[in-house]
Amino acid sequence: MKAAVYYGPEDIRATQIDDPKLDVAHGMMVEVTATSICGSDLHLYRGAFDPILERGRSQVGHELIGKVIETGADVANFTPGDRVTMAYSCSCGDCYMCNVGQTAHCETTQKAVYGFGIPFGDLNGSHAEAMVLPHADAHVIKVPDSICDAAALTLSCNLPSAIIANKLAEIKPGEKVALIGCGPTGLMCLDIILQKSPASVVAFDPVAHRRAVAAKKGAIVLDPGAADVKEQALSHCEGRGFDKIIEVVGTPESLQLSLDLIRPGGTIAAIGVFCDQEFNLVLADVFLRDISLHMNGFANVQPFMAEGLSLMEQGIISPEEYFSHDFSLDAIDTAFKTFFDKSDNALKMLIRP
Repeated sequence: MKAAVYYGPEDIRATQIDDPKLDVAHGMMVEVTATSICGSDLHLYRGAFDPILERGRSQVGHELIGKVIETGADVANFTPGDRVTMAYSCSCGDCYMCNVGQTAHCETTQKAVYGFGIPFGDLNGSHAEAMVLPHADAHVIKVPDSICDAAALTLSCNLPSAIIANKLAEIKPGEKVALIGCGPTGLMCLDIILQKSPASVVAFDPVAHRRAVAAKKGAIVLDPGAADVKEQALSHCEGRGFDKIIEVVGTPESLQLSLDLIRPGGTIAAIGVFCDQEFNLVLADVFLRDISLHMNGFANVQPFMAEGLSLMEQGIISPEEYFSHDFSLDAIDTAFKTFFDKSDNALKMLIRP
C-alpha cells in the first residue's frame, strides 16, 4: 500500500510499503478516508526527532477519519463499516495511568504514539491508505456522518488539546487572557476562550494571515517579533500582566514570553510541544509571583474526545474552517512544505489517500 515515510529532515514522501496486517486480537484494521498534518508533525519534518526515527521506514501521521474494515476477536465496540477516529496516543484503557486519565502515559503501550518512531511504540501512521489500531476499544470512537471529515480529524489531537488547555487555565468571566500561538490548535483554544466571556483576549503570532483569523474572531492581535511587543501587550492589562495565558507554540521564547506577561497569581497553560532539553526557569520569580505553570504538551486527549465531538454537534466549534488546503497522499511532501513554510495562507492540510 501507499504510505508517507520519513527519509530525513524536510524529506517526508509517499512510497509503497507492505500492506499492514492485523495480528492482535484487541486491534482493528481501518481504511483511511482522510488524514491531516498536526503542528507537532512539523517537529518531525524539520528533523528534531531524526535520531529516533528510522529513515526510509518510520511512518508518520496521527490524525484520522476512517472506516473499519476488519476487527480482532477481542474488539467489542466496533464492526466493519463503522466510521471512526482515534486518539493520537495509543492507550489500553485498563492500566493505572489510563484509569486516572493519563492516557498518553499508558503503562501497557509505554507512551505509544502513532507515527512518531521506534521510542514511541513504533506504530504505523495515519498518512497511509490503511492502518492498524491496537487496543481499539480503549482509544477509538465512532463519528456520526453529520460531522464532516475535516472536523472529525481534529478529534485525534487538536480539539481535545484545546479543551485541556482551557480546563487548565480555568478562565473566569471578565479576566484578561493572552493566547500565544494562532495555529489551528491555538485558534480552537480561542474559540473556547471566547465562550468564557473574558474581558479581552490578546493573541500573538508571527504569521500575518493567522493573526488576521484571530482578529476576525475578536482578539487583539500582536506580532511577537515586534521590538516593543511586551509594552504593547501590557498596555492591554493595565501593566500588571494577564490573568491567564495559554501557550500553544512550544519554544523557549514562547514560554519566556508567557512568564514575562503573566500577572502575580496568574496561570499559564503551556500545551505547545517542547523539543528543547533545557530552559532557564528562574525559580525565585515563579515562587515570589505565585505563578501556576501547567505543562501539558503530551496531552491526554482520549478522555476529552467525546466532549470535543459534543462541541461540534452543538455547533459551538466548527474546526473545518481551519483547513485551508486539500492534498492527495501522493503530494504529502508538498503538503508538509506548504504547512511548514506557512505559505499560501496555510492553516491546516487535509490529506486524502
